[in-house]
Amino acid sequence: MKSGNDRRACEFQLLRYVSDAVRNEYVHIGVILREQGSREAAEVRFTRDWRRVRCLDPEADTALLEGMESELRKRFLAEPDGNLMRLLTESLSLNVQMTEPKAYLAESLPAGMEELMRLYVEPLPRERTPRLSGRAAIQAKMRGEFDRAGVWDLLRKRIAASDYTRPGDPLRIDVGYKPNGIIRMFHAVSLEPGVEMAKVLAFSAAGLRAGVERVEKAELELTAVIEPAARLGASDEEPERLEMYRFGVETMEEHQIRVLTTSDLGRVAETARRELRV
Repeated sequence: MKSGNDRRACEFQLLRYVSDAVRNEYVHIGVILREQGSREAAEVRFTRDWRRVRCLDPEADTALLEGMESELRKRFLAEPDGNLMRLLTESLSLNVQMTEPKAYLAESLPAGMEELMRLYVEPLPRERTPRLSGRAAIQAKMRGEFDRAGVWDLLRKRIAASDYTRPGDPLRIDVGYKPNGIIRMFHAVSLEPGVEMAKVLAFSAAGLRAGVERVEKAELELTAVIEPAARLGASDEEPERLEMYRFGVETMEEHQIRVLTTSDLGRVAETARRELRV
């Protein structure tokens, strides 16, 4: 439906993360945008920057929230004419609330989504905010590249190692998918604070590999995604940092873990797009 000035008559709802229902403290984390009178599926988008949520609730499960976005998209695509409230109630967690619908005129659904996200969810900061670092920066880069390739919603997230090793294993691999008899898993490993993350993944690799073969009857290709050496200042001018960086890489490679940097993620995401036939 279009108005007289060729803008589309839409309605939107905001999604809020609520840390404490009694105090009603919340931050907006996403937008749902629908064109009035249209049978098209809703546009759904969550924030890509969870720092405001973590400031409100340091214990917030942001991976669960990211998975919720993927689930909502799938549900809306499967049931474009379904009851919106029912779909949302079934998909949202207790910590996420939805506002009442509000009317909105948009040039297009994508343009309207960009404007609403900028207005309510990701406003330009008044002060410069610190950039992401460590594992969070690598994870954000992974998410961005897989999103650009159109495969993010098709990936498994936060894969429990205990499904393949033994109960109690706390490790969760960031993302993965299964093309043609092989399972590819990708895990962000930051060498910025040291080599501990690399050693943990190396320790877990053999058990994961054996468990995947036993449970999935498939071969596991485990990939660690790290920062480029230059990003950490690992160079001949900083020999100790360079030695640490090399130790982390070599430790993982010795345990048959493929090691790539964030610079390789565009190619990785393109491979996933082809293999998942998107």
